[in-house]
Amino acid sequence: MKTYGLIGYPLGHSFSKKYFTEKYQKEGIEGCQYELFELEQIDIFADLLSNKSLSGINVTIPYKELVIPFLDRLDPNTAGKIGAVNVIKFEEDGTLTGYNSDYFGFKVSLEKFIPNTNFKALVLGTGGASKAIKVALSDLNIPFKSVSRNSTENSIAYSDIDEELYASHTLIINTTPLGMHPNEGIAPKLPYDKTTENHYFFDVVYNPEITEFMKLGVENGGNAKNGHEMLIGQAEASWEIWNQK
Repeated sequence: MKTYGLIGYPLGHSFSKKYFTEKYQKEGIEGCQYELFELEQIDIFADLLSNKSLSGINVTIPYKELVIPFLDRLDPNTAGKIGAVNVIKFEEDGTLTGYNSDYFGFKVSLEKFIPNTNFKALVLGTGGASKAIKVALSDLNIPFKSVSRNSTENSIAYSDIDEELYASHTLIINTTPLGMHPNEGIAPKLPYDKTTENHYFFDVVYNPEITEFMKLGVENGGNAKNGHEMLIGQAEASWEIWNQK
């Protein structure tokens, strides 16, 4: 039996376990199971690695960066550039390679959403989720500004988004937890009333299906998409990474 699984803490409700268990049943994939490994400390990961049936691991909060010292190498195109890992491949020689499938999930979902790549973007939030998104935008040659509560050397503050900046940066990506339970009714502070049909609002949040950020974008004439397809895309990319020879 091949075991795949997710490490993180706390795990609670997991999209991954449900998704992969259903995938195995639906596609008739035999001899595979997907387990949750709730690790209170990252040090316990070393003990988990002694499980000989392990064939692939997903990584979630808070271990996407903390897991890196346990790995032998990082995929130079994703995890190496991003500095965060959410997929671990067990190589045939027994070594471990870290990948980032959030990169693929976002890139594919975004390319289906926007008509072309002639955009300037605002990336709201500077946490872990924003890292993969910034690398994907760079690879698509989409210039962007990072936005956080307070301006720093690498980001502007929400208060810096004036009418002119909002008009020129028409792809807006929310990587913050605003709009997600228990913050459903909250949206990042933006001049939504200046939205046009050329504005595209991409929210990495997928539950609820329509966040306040998306709702305000659409109500003011813009276009919106949630993170559900990105989530499925990163899961499928994980499966491909684990099974590529």
